[in-house]
Amino acid sequence: MPELLAATRLGRPPQDTAARLVVLVSGSGSLLQALMDACADTAYGAKIIAVGSDRQNISGLDRAVAAGIPPFVQAVSDHPSRADWDRALTAEVAGYEPDLVISAGFMKLLGPNFLDRFEGRIINTHPALLPSFPGMHGPRDALRYGVKITGATVFLVDAGVDSGVILDQRAVPVEEDDTVQTLHERIKIVEREMLVAITHQLATRTWRIVDRKVLWT
Repeated sequence: MPELLAATRLGRPPQDTAARLVVLVSGSGSLLQALMDACADTAYGAKIIAVGSDRQNISGLDRAVAAGIPPFVQAVSDHPSRADWDRALTAEVAGYEPDLVISAGFMKLLGPNFLDRFEGRIINTHPALLPSFPGMHGPRDALRYGVKITGATVFLVDAGVDSGVILDQRAVPVEEDDTVQTLHERIKIVEREMLVAITHQLATRTWRIVDRKVLWT
């Protein structure tokens, strides 16, 4: 656990200011849409100030444009190296001065510059009950292993693979006739609900992390 996460108290912005969110997407943007719907209520306590992607011409960016939210693209292929991409993405996101960065189906591993700049403020979801079945194929791996219960996790991103501090988890039963697709679709429903709920908590309450535990005040 980085020393900063163990020691730093994090919390909501002034009560008259909504928390500023930058959302990163790589695909259709269903998680983004759930957050946009929630942010439409001023009582939610957060607003999306920009939506970024590593890809052009995706539905997630179209959703942002339709909602009047500034979009941006930082593609790895547009930079000489992965390190250059990392620095460019960090600078772009930092320019929006976000309180939280939400990885909502963003399919690139964030680099060390980005992780250092936004340590303890990057939120991600995973379609399994971590630490079980990390990586790209959580529902598939759960089915292959034969578990009877899987689920979804919301966590703080760190330098590992789906290894950060767990913010919340919810269980999803595995049905006898489940395929990877049917199981994943049920997990996605839980993921959206949980991401909306935990982002609201992070935006409106004070909290700190001690020994991988989130303490709310």
